[in-house]
Amino acid sequence: MRWGKTFVELSKSEHDRNPFDCGEEKLNNFIKTQAVKHMQASISRTMVLPSALPLPNQKYAICAFYTVAPSSISRETLPVHIAKKLPRYPIPVFLLAQLAVHKEFQGEGLGKVSLIRALKYLWDVNQHMRAYAVVVDCLTDSAQAFYAMFGFKRLCEHNGHMRMYLPMKTLAQLFNQP
Repeated sequence: MRWGKTFVELSKSEHDRNPFDCGEEKLNNFIKTQAVKHMQASISRTMVLPSALPLPNQKYAICAFYTVAPSSISRETLPVHIAKKLPRYPIPVFLLAQLAVHKEFQGEGLGKVSLIRALKYLWDVNQHMRAYAVVVDCLTDSAQAFYAMFGFKRLCEHNGHMRMYLPMKTLAQLFNQP
């Protein structure tokens, strides 16, 4: 199986969610049972990288996906030198809620491609609705190491996981924007 050329919004009628397996049960469960419901409730958006060719059921397999949502953080969770420059009310951020690659494609750079596409998508949204940073809650130590390679910094513990962040200013540098 080969992956397609572009990420598209998850469609219940076009994408076969059931065979997706990234090796992390929470992420598998999310794409199979919650992603569509969250999109219907307008609380997040899930983008998938479908297979290049349809399966026998005429649906496309999901090779990778990411989910984004608006969120906020308390300024007290930020380093003091940053927090003192920000208002006292909750700071708007984008939450990179999920990012996963099917086991068949792990180790081929698709995680990096998925992250870059997600960050580019959020950068584009940021042109219309500003946020301070992109945050991600890491389920595993390997996820933490993955995000750290791309400049994410430790923020705080959140719901038993390490929360990391990447300021939009850093994203601007990545995309060579003023």
